[in-house]
Amino acid sequence: MTTQADPVTTPLPHSLPALPHTLTGDVLHTHWLPVASAAQVQERGLLGAQLLNEPLVVAWLNGRCEVWQDLCIHRGAKLSLGKVEGGQLHCPYHGWVYAAGGQCVKFPAHPEQTPPARAAARTYRAREAYGLVWVALGEPASELPAFPQWDDASFQKVWCGPYTFRASAPRVVENFLDVAHFPYVHGGLLGTPEMPEIPDYDLAVEGTHITASGIRVYQPDPDGTGVGRYVEYTYRVLGPLSASFDKVSDDGRVFSIFMSVTPVSETLSRAYFAVALNYPGMSDDALREFQDHVASQDLPVVESQWPERLPLDLQAELHLRSDRVAIAYRRMLGMIGMTFGTA
Repeated sequence: MTTQADPVTTPLPHSLPALPHTLTGDVLHTHWLPVASAAQVQERGLLGAQLLNEPLVVAWLNGRCEVWQDLCIHRGAKLSLGKVEGGQLHCPYHGWVYAAGGQCVKFPAHPEQTPPARAAARTYRAREAYGLVWVALGEPASELPAFPQWDDASFQKVWCGPYTFRASAPRVVENFLDVAHFPYVHGGLLGTPEMPEIPDYDLAVEGTHITASGIRVYQPDPDGTGVGRYVEYTYRVLGPLSASFDKVSDDGRVFSIFMSVTPVSETLSRAYFAVALNYPGMSDDALREFQDHVASQDLPVVESQWPERLPLDLQAELHLRSDRVAIAYRRMLGMIGMTFGTA
């Protein structure tokens, strides 16, 4: 299992470049995006995060997660540097006390004064699902991406990461959808250079949902057990920055991954991976070690890609038949008018 110092899973630094407290991120404001582990928020009380250039504080207040702008309206200090006590968030600078919902309820320097209504933090819509805290910075126009294995008792589930990529979020998603890189980036695990062929597969597109099925390949170690076998992939794009796959072996074993990417900035992303499998034999730690290793192989390649933002003009790069799912993904992003992290 990787340690906290592993560059793949290192938390975002507190010293990110100063950013304006304004919303930038076009259509992504209308989508639910993950920002934190719900368990970590409950354990620590509050966490700092960043989404679409917007600094956020995620706080556990009165039995639920709330997400606010990470800004005390008094003198602009980060609320994430404060503390949670008695179901209230205390600013680290002058001790202003904020209740659930974001309203300031006490000025310690003037305890006799009732804070006015305008003394409130900016709040955002937040939901807990699949063990994560999800945020929509604007009015949600879609539901949470589907993860049916989460409620299926026949599947073992374990969260891996999040993995920090100094790359745009669409680049991270497209890499997840790409099977042709397996023999070279993940040789000996998910592919072998001696068998690089990608057979034709079926592709279906419905709005922002894309399904690529019937992708059959041989993998020397498809699930970390060390046993090589043929597998068949079905990939699903569940929205602009969420996707999943089911990998089915000839013996009926199913190894699935659900992933969703947090676009911290246009060229900095965090990818949350949930591994789910319907057969025994691997501990949670072993699954994490396997996925950490795969992510560490992807990391330098994805971070090397140029341009940093994913080109949506299909004439900007060359494409092959095996790239059909990536082409469909780029077209979908163009269709919905996504500009954040794209070129």
